[in-house]
Amino acid sequence: MSSSVSILIVDDEAQMRRLLRTSLENEGFKITLAENGTEAIRLAESTRFDLIILDLGLPDIDGVDVLKKFRTWVKYPIIILSARTDEPDIISALNAGANDYLTKPFRSGELTARVRSALRIYNSALQKDDKFSFDAVVVDLDGHTVSKNNEPIKLTPTEFSLLALFIRNAGKVLTHNYILQQVWGPKFEGESQYTRVYVGQLRKKLEDDPNAPKYFITESGIGYRLSVETD
Repeated sequence: MSSSVSILIVDDEAQMRRLLRTSLENEGFKITLAENGTEAIRLAESTRFDLIILDLGLPDIDGVDVLKKFRTWVKYPIIILSARTDEPDIISALNAGANDYLTKPFRSGELTARVRSALRIYNSALQKDDKFSFDAVVVDLDGHTVSKNNEPIKLTPTEFSLLALFIRNAGKVLTHNYILQQVWGPKFEGESQYTRVYVGQLRKKLEDDPNAPKYFITESGIGYRLSVETD
């Protein structure tokens, strides 16, 4: 996969750009560099990339604004790689359409793993039909059925809506407010107890060990992620 995958890296620090380029080119990815938001937007408008790695602290345009601009036409994954570690900054970027968020300093191996996971999930989503499976769990989104180990699992309508939201955003961190708006509606913004209760119910019904979840992962202070390996 790597040799044909093209990645745009947007970062204002020359040393960081060199580090990222070397690290990802060693993994076989084709790399294009941009040092500010204006250049990044121009490149993304004129070139077909498979993924973007975006810093938030750009000299000309704030990275979240660049992200919002990208999301007016870019459908492929965007990973934030930033020195900003405050939860409001992370939540703002995720709400603006980032697929993932890593903070600096970072481990090259972790970045590569996140890149491969984002690409795998995105490409799988392009090819799959309305059936989605992870390990022993099979979900038919069109038929509104769920099974585990070939045994039917009964979900309430709200539980199924939440599961479907996770599946359509597999691998992506979803904030509490995004989940609330999509499943319960805008009036429920801030009512994060709803997400905790219903994610707990999905864990009880679908995880092998609800107390050590493998699929429905908590992103502390932010929200949840459906972590699955797709074929």
